[in-house]
Amino acid sequence: MTFFQLMPRNAWRKRLRAILLMFSVGIAFLIYGLTASFVSGSQGAAGASDNLLGVFNKSGRGLPLPIAYLNRIAAVGDVAAVAYTARMRGFVEVEKNIVAVSAVDPQAIATANGAELGLTPELIAALEVGGDRVLVGRALAEAQGWSVGQRIGLTSQLLKADGSRNWSFTIAGVFEGADAGTDTYFMLARYDMVNAARARDRDTVDAFVVRPRDGIASGVLAARIDALFANSAAQTRTQSEKQFLEGFLRQFADVGLIVSLVVGAAFVTILMISVNTMLFAIRERRFEIGVMKVLGFSRGSIVALILGETLFIFAIGGAGGLILAKLATLSIGPEFGLVFSGEVLLKSVAIIAGLGLLTGLLPAVNAMRLPIVNAFKTR
Repeated sequence: MTFFQLMPRNAWRKRLRAILLMFSVGIAFLIYGLTASFVSGSQGAAGASDNLLGVFNKSGRGLPLPIAYLNRIAAVGDVAAVAYTARMRGFVEVEKNIVAVSAVDPQAIATANGAELGLTPELIAALEVGGDRVLVGRALAEAQGWSVGQRIGLTSQLLKADGSRNWSFTIAGVFEGADAGTDTYFMLARYDMVNAARARDRDTVDAFVVRPRDGIASGVLAARIDALFANSAAQTRTQSEKQFLEGFLRQFADVGLIVSLVVGAAFVTILMISVNTMLFAIRERRFEIGVMKVLGFSRGSIVALILGETLFIFAIGGAGGLILAKLATLSIGPEFGLVFSGEVLLKSVAIIAGLGLLTGLLPAVNAMRLPIVNAFKTR
C-alpha cells in the first residue's frame, strides 16, 4: 500500500467519526463561502469599479441635481465620457416586489458605462425605438420571469403629471452585465420619456456617471468636479462606485468586521473540535504507530501521514461546503448580492490548507515523540 493510499484509509477508519467531522468542516466553510460572497458582492470586490465615478448631491443622495451640470462636467479636460441617471423605485403587482428603474440617455450611458453593463449596439437601438421601451437586467428578468416583448406595469412613488403613479413599459431587451459581479437587478428606461411624464423635479437627475480618461487618477478628477460646483446651490460629492457601496454599507454596520467575527468564531470552534477528535484518533492507534516505527517509518513520515489525514478530511469537508455555497450564490445571489468570486475560492483553499495543517500539528507531534516501548504497552 502506498503512502497516499494509507492516508485516506486511516481517515476512514471510524467512518461515522470521519463523516461527522467532515460535516462540521463543511458547515463552517458553507458559512464562510456565503459571508465572503456577500462581502465580495456588496462591497463591489467583483463588480464595482474604482475608476467609474458617480457625482451626487452633497446634501444627500436622494436630492436631485440640475441636468445642466452635464455640459460643465463634460467640459472638464480629463473626462472621457459622462452620462446621467434619474432613479425611480416602485413595485410590481405586490408592494413587497420592489424593482428599480434608471432613466438614462441611451447613447450616453452606452459610452460611459456600456461595457460594464453589457449594453450592445442592438440593445441601445431597441431602447431608442419607443419612449416606453426598457432594458431589463438579467438578474431581474429571471427573478420576475419576464421576457422580451412583455408589457409590464410599475406602481411608483414618482407621481406622474396626470396624478397617477402607474407606469407601463415594454421590455425591449435584456442586458447581461460584464461578469457575475455586475448588478443587473434593475431596468433602464429613457430619460426623455420619464422626465416629460413626471409631475415634479423635471430636468433634474439623481447622479452623473463619469468615466475618466486613461491614466487619470479617479480621486484627482473627483476633486476637480466637486470644485466646479463648490459655490453653487447644489454642491456635489464625487465618489467611485466602490467607495459609494462601501460607504453605504458603513451607514448600517462594519460588514467586514461582523463577517470576520462570525467566520472567525466558526473556524476557532471547528479547529478545537477537530484537534480534540484527532488527538483521540491518534491515541487509539498508539500501538500501530509503534509498529510503524519498528518497521522503519521515520518520524517525518509519521508526521506527514497524520497531517495528510487531517488535510484529507478538511479538503473533503471544505469542498462540500464551498460547493453548497456556490450553488446558493447561483440560485439567490443576484437578489441578495452574493458573488462567489475567484478571490473567495482562493482564500477558501488557503484556509482549508491552513486549518488542516494546524489541526494535525499537535497530534502529529505527539505521535512523532511517542516512544516505541510506551506504544507497545497499550497491548
